[in-house]
Amino acid sequence: MNAMSSNQVNYPNQSISEHVYAGLKKDILAGILQPGTRLIVMEIAGKYQISQAPVREALERLKQEGLITGIPNKGSVVSTITAKEIKDIFILREIIEGFAVRQSMPLLTEEDYGYLHGIIGEMEIANKQKEMLRILELDMDFHAFFYKRCDNHAILELWNHMRTKVMRFMAFSNRHYTTEVLAEWHLLLIDALRSGDADAAEAAFIEHMHAYKLIDLE
Repeated sequence: MNAMSSNQVNYPNQSISEHVYAGLKKDILAGILQPGTRLIVMEIAGKYQISQAPVREALERLKQEGLITGIPNKGSVVSTITAKEIKDIFILREIIEGFAVRQSMPLLTEEDYGYLHGIIGEMEIANKQKEMLRILELDMDFHAFFYKRCDNHAILELWNHMRTKVMRFMAFSNRHYTTEVLAEWHLLLIDALRSGDADAAEAAFIEHMHAYKLIDLE
């Protein structure tokens, strides 16, 4: 049956699949759904009181982002995250984000700085409201700006591919470190950009990444 039954929930502001996707992603990033946890379509459909089709769509999207993986005889499970994987990602990120920052610096306008300050302002609000997922999304938006602004499609594709993994690791690290200084850290990055010193700006961004990379997952 394509029509929803009378006991199913209607989600007027977003598609059913989008709602399930967002809920599962939030639980994975928050650590509620631990690595190795099985995600059973029938159980999820029952929880949300929906048919199985949108659940499958949501799981496929999570699989494309690397948050879940398919295992024979088990179905979909929350993917693992290892210290080696994080190290590899952050080495790559240092290289390409340093490039993106250097390329973007001469192009930055006051409108651009206003946009970045706006993100930081939203970070402060999200922190006061303890909205962890929102803080992470805003952090990713801040850094994504430079991957877009440097006008290199290949660099942007690399970032889009690893963004969710970076976000997931930051969610893990934020369970150990407070997010209260996150907005302040990003203000320091803007100061480095405004200095006009590309070496100093790149160093500031790399130091910012190291605050997360030093956490031991093992």
